[in-house]
Amino acid sequence: MKEKDGPEAPAPDTPAGRPARISAGYRAVRALARFLLHLFYKRIDTVGLENLPAAGGVVVAANHHNSVIDALLLIAVLPRQLRTLANAPLFRHPLIGPFLRLLGALPVHRKIEAGNDPSRNASLFAATTGTLQGGGAIMIFPEGRTQPEPVLQELRTGAARMVLAASAGGTTPVTLLPVGLLYHAPGTFREGRALVRIGPPVVASDCLNLSRTEPEHAARLLTAKLTTALKGLIVEAEDRQTLRLLVLVEELWRAEGGNVPVADAERVIWLQRAMRTYRLLAERFPDRVAAFRQELDSLAADVERAQLDPARLARSASPSRLAGRAAWEAFLLLLGAPAALVGIAVHALPYHLTGFVDARLERTDEEVATDKLAIGIVFFPLFWAVELWAAYALGGVWAALAFLLALLPSGFFALAWQERLRLFLAETRALVLCLGDRELPQRIATRRRELAAQLAAMAREVPEEWPG
Repeated sequence: MKEKDGPEAPAPDTPAGRPARISAGYRAVRALARFLLHLFYKRIDTVGLENLPAAGGVVVAANHHNSVIDALLLIAVLPRQLRTLANAPLFRHPLIGPFLRLLGALPVHRKIEAGNDPSRNASLFAATTGTLQGGGAIMIFPEGRTQPEPVLQELRTGAARMVLAASAGGTTPVTLLPVGLLYHAPGTFREGRALVRIGPPVVASDCLNLSRTEPEHAARLLTAKLTTALKGLIVEAEDRQTLRLLVLVEELWRAEGGNVPVADAERVIWLQRAMRTYRLLAERFPDRVAAFRQELDSLAADVERAQLDPARLARSASPSRLAGRAAWEAFLLLLGAPAALVGIAVHALPYHLTGFVDARLERTDEEVATDKLAIGIVFFPLFWAVELWAAYALGGVWAALAFLLALLPSGFFALAWQERLRLFLAETRALVLCLGDRELPQRIATRRRELAAQLAAMAREVPEEWPG
């Protein structure tokens, strides 16, 4: 029997003026999403939540960088029930499919799946219109596919068409809400961070009027407005290396006493302005900027090899200071080793099996975090259940209860201990390098100051843009 991809059409969520109720199934998936995301990411911040209407039809349109994680993040942080649009094959995925059905997701048939049957996506369009006119919320990623580069791809017109169709036939206009999703180290367990930036609604009244006579032009115009809005919420760069160098520029500027915000939301604005400065300078002084970038590339390679970031260099990374920091990290490691070993023993097998399986999957870079979460959902509960049974068999009810109480705390303690171990190894490596070449920290620090001076000089060329 052929498995259905998902619901054919939704029932209206609620009258458009009243806040929609959230189903029990959706609440369960949201709770799981919040747990998994806060387990995986060190920090998740949301800015601009006041821009989300409490009631009425709304299309939440976000950039698409991190596969299924993007959808989970929106489900976790936005207080309204969102009907997501997902590629039809995902409904047949043994792990993802059941969650999509609980969410009331709607299948999108790409050309390869729809074949010569246009009615399959016609029913999708009717379902989204019904949801929006009923006061519901739709989540969509108008780029159409994920990709790892820090640049917004050309948007498809689907989100605009949904808004225009539902607004034309409903009693109240539908809100088009742009959302920027930004990640730091998205595939790194307990080191990654996520930021959700919700922008003000896109003004669509002129496009709605135009759609009565020129629907295609109206859809393209509204898509262009959405593109502008999304670009204003994320940090765009030509490629990932340019973005990494931009972050190094930020660290250089901060190390030299420059005014760089600490909070992620303010940092994004700083990085956006710094990126605009880079583009302006590249247009006006291409040779000068190219030479600066080459020197920055060289510094980045040396800093990574020596494990001496700009903040450490600003504190005078002499061999004696490095030795002192390494000794302190070693003392803390020994102090926490007994408790950490308990956590490692309990969680090591599913943790390493997740990494083992994940490393052998063929997928794009942006799907790393998604795959790790999906695999972990299977392995961790499975092994925890086996260990709980073993604790009960060996020590009875009290042993099983103790195991349950220690399960999550021991895991977090083990992760913190492993992070401290990583720092200790980095400090030790830097110490060994500096003992072999005692002038290395000073040379890197000198180059850092020289590059910071060049950066300051170039910034003075475009004071209207440089964020200071």
